[in-house]
Amino acid sequence: MAKRKPFTDADGEVRELTAADAAEATPFSALPAAEQKVLLSLRKRGPQKTARKVPISIRLSPDVARGLRATGTGWQRRADDALRSWLRRSKAAGAR
Repeated sequence: MAKRKPFTDADGEVRELTAADAAEATPFSALPAAEQKVLLSLRKRGPQKTARKVPISIRLSPDVARGLRATGTGWQRRADDALRSWLRRSKAAGAR
């Protein structure tokens, strides 16, 4: 049997899986019942670490929406950060 390449590199990045990797995989249903039970118990999500964000609907000018989306993945987080920064500045200005 040839030595398999590790699934992750030194940085913890997962490499792309190959057809050979898939062929060697064991289906979940073929695992012993005790192992299935253990794996299913691991699926539970832990407590929320940070405050959850609230989904809202907002109307933006088309150019603003295009500009935000053009910044790529994470544009909603960056918009959230920009609004939070604006709120901090406006509160500080109002406190004077």
